[in-house]
Amino acid sequence: MYAIVEIKGFQYRAEKDAILRVPLLDTEPGGSIEFERVLMLRDDAEIKVGQPVIEGAAVVAEVIEHGKGKKKVIFHKRRRKGYRVKKGYREQFTNIKVTDIRS
Repeated sequence: MYAIVEIKGFQYRAEKDAILRVPLLDTEPGGSIEFERVLMLRDDAEIKVGQPVIEGAAVVAEVIEHGKGKKKVIFHKRRRKGYRVKKGYREQFTNIKVTDIRS
């Protein structure tokens, strides 16, 4: 059984005991969180597709940790003008473990 769930504007395939890296959530590590925007649900017997979401379905997950990704470098340059700007940032993320899929 798996579900396609929307978390902060991104879609993820959630299976039981799967670990997902999602954008930063405001839940403490060790806490539980429930996502109710389930777009598709697949059982062994059938497939349910929401329009746009499935009513009553939810994905329950446990927050494992928060962290920062690899550094991304942004470089701007205008040729022959002496204009050069180098910036960088590290995107914050949350690792979650799917504990239950309710239909």
